[in-house]
Amino acid sequence: MAKLVNDIASFEYDGLIGGCDPAVLTENVTIVSGAGALKRGTVLGKITKGAITAAAKTAGNTGDGTCETLSLGTEAKVGVYKVACTTAATEGGTFSVIDPDGFRLTDATVGTAYTGVINFTLTDGSTDFVVGDEFDITVAAGSGKYKIVNSVNTDGSQTAKRILAYAVDATSADVIGTVYQRGMFNRENLIFGGTDTSDDHEDALKDVDILLTSEQ
Repeated sequence: MAKLVNDIASFEYDGLIGGCDPAVLTENVTIVSGAGALKRGTVLGKITKGAITAAAKTAGNTGDGTCETLSLGTEAKVGVYKVACTTAATEGGTFSVIDPDGFRLTDATVGTAYTGVINFTLTDGSTDFVVGDEFDITVAAGSGKYKIVNSVNTDGSQTAKRILAYAVDATSADVIGTVYQRGMFNRENLIFGGTDTSDDHEDALKDVDILLTSEQ
C-alpha cells in the first residue's frame, strides 16, 4: 500500500529529495532477479511486456513458409498482431500487419526483415503463401516487476516509473524494495541505466508525478 512520508532524514543526508518540502509517497514493489545491486536513487522501469512468439493460424496455412527472428520494438503492445497474406507471389508475397488494437501498420514483405513496433521476417518455403495465410504474433504480458530504467530496453522498463528509496541486491533473487512513487527529486543524484540521463526520462517521470529539480 502506498504511504505518504516526510523523508527528512534522507533529505538532509544525501540530497536525493529536492525542493523545500521533502514529503514523498512510497510503496513496495518487486525488483526482478538479475537486476543487480542497486543504490538508493536508482530510477526504475516496470517490466510490462514478456516473450514474443509466432504461430500459423489454427486451420493451417497453404504456404509452408515461417515467421522468424522475432523481437520487440520499444513501442510494442501486449496482445496479438495479425499478419495476413493479402497479395500472393511466386517465392514471395505481401502481408498486412494489424496491431492488437485493430490499427493497420506498414505491410510486411516475404523475405524482407520487418522492423517497427515488432520485428520479424517472413520466410518463403517450398510451397508459396496464398491470400488468407496468416500468422498470429503474440506479445505476452510482462511480470510487472522492476529493474533499472534504460532507454534501449524493449520490455517496458525503458520508461521511468519509480525511484528506489533504499539500496537492494537483486543479483540472484527477486527482492521487495521500497520506492518513491511521487515527490520532487534532485536530478544530479539520480542513477540511470546505460548512458541515459535525467533529460531522457524527465517527461516520463513527470507523467507519474515525480518532478525533478536542481534545488537541494
